[in-house]
Amino acid sequence: MSVSENHEKMLPVAPLKIAYINGSRQIARQVNSNLVKIRKNIEAHDHSADQVFGYIEPDYLLDVKLSRFGTGEGKAVLNESIRGTDLYIIADVMNYSVTYNVCGHINHMSPDNHFQDLKRIIAAANGKAHRISVVMPFLYESRQHKRSGRESLDAAMALVELQNYGVSEIITFDAHDPRVRNSIPLRGFDNFMPTYQFLRALLKAAPDLKFDNRHFMVISPDEGAMNRAVYFSNVLGADIGMFYKRRDYSKIVNGKNPIVAHEFLGDSVEGKDCVIIDDMISSGGSMLDVCRQMKERGANRVFVCTTFGLFTDGLSKFDEFYEKGYFTKIITTNLCYRPPELLKRPYYETANMYKYLASIINSLNHDVSLDNVKSTTSKITKVLEKMRSSSEKNSR
Repeated sequence: MSVSENHEKMLPVAPLKIAYINGSRQIARQVNSNLVKIRKNIEAHDHSADQVFGYIEPDYLLDVKLSRFGTGEGKAVLNESIRGTDLYIIADVMNYSVTYNVCGHINHMSPDNHFQDLKRIIAAANGKAHRISVVMPFLYESRQHKRSGRESLDAAMALVELQNYGVSEIITFDAHDPRVRNSIPLRGFDNFMPTYQFLRALLKAAPDLKFDNRHFMVISPDEGAMNRAVYFSNVLGADIGMFYKRRDYSKIVNGKNPIVAHEFLGDSVEGKDCVIIDDMISSGGSMLDVCRQMKERGANRVFVCTTFGLFTDGLSKFDEFYEKGYFTKIITTNLCYRPPELLKRPYYETANMYKYLASIINSLNHDVSLDNVKSTTSKITKVLEKMRSSSEKNSR
């Protein structure tokens, strides 16, 4: 049964509303636009849908005002009723471009600031909304997901805090370590992967790619990314290689042990197109080193696919490596803030996630199974079959 067929047979849990924190307006507006299209399409197939109050709406966005006092303290105000609604709050906690004034000084919003604003909206809505779900594409503090020695366990603490605030469901993408969900076993936690969208973006950037063992290889830049790389390579029918990081555990630089060297495990990459797949680019140092090593080993073209492009140290190093030919394209999703200068770079390509996210929210609002939404294998298989069919026609 298709997703649309499921929706036609199920009533929504409650009227849908979408709120967003400062800096997440672009994501929320695009998701809202796609939701409007999805529901109009369902209405065209099922005329009973327009009889459900609040189902077919021109806009599902909630009017929320997040403001701050001169001291930097903040508050959230809901400018319309949300009583009985199924509320989804979109929170891009990595958008550092948002600023606010503190005693005459301009501060950039940090993930901590965004998380506080998220809690303010939840506090304003609690007790009125039928159900509250949080859409947090980059999971707050997900890099501090485990405890080694005497240190904080921030990701688990944040999830428990959201649970205590009454949040029913948390939707995230490519969590750094999905096992962090164990901290809230009585709450919903859905982790989605952008594999299909990566494939679409790859084919847009390089339509001549051939996904077989002779021409293509999937590379994991470290041990932590192996699950992503194994799935991608198995679906495409390509070989896989892996780098592991040798670190200097006697030092700590920027909160982590510095990498001494990247060691490669796998077959020869000579003459092959390679895609490096990971959850994020932070400063980009280790990713660029992997790109350089792939080219030095004789790789043909090198593509980088990461869910989140943070680029915390700017783009100058990426520009330099692109000019030297170490990589061909960098593909990231549009689930977090991307600086305008990145969008202008010739090597950058977007994996569009807005329609996918809208479909997820629509499915949750109907309380139907997410299996059809989560499973991208069939979609990828269809794309590959279409490519093979087109290749056979051209060869005749």
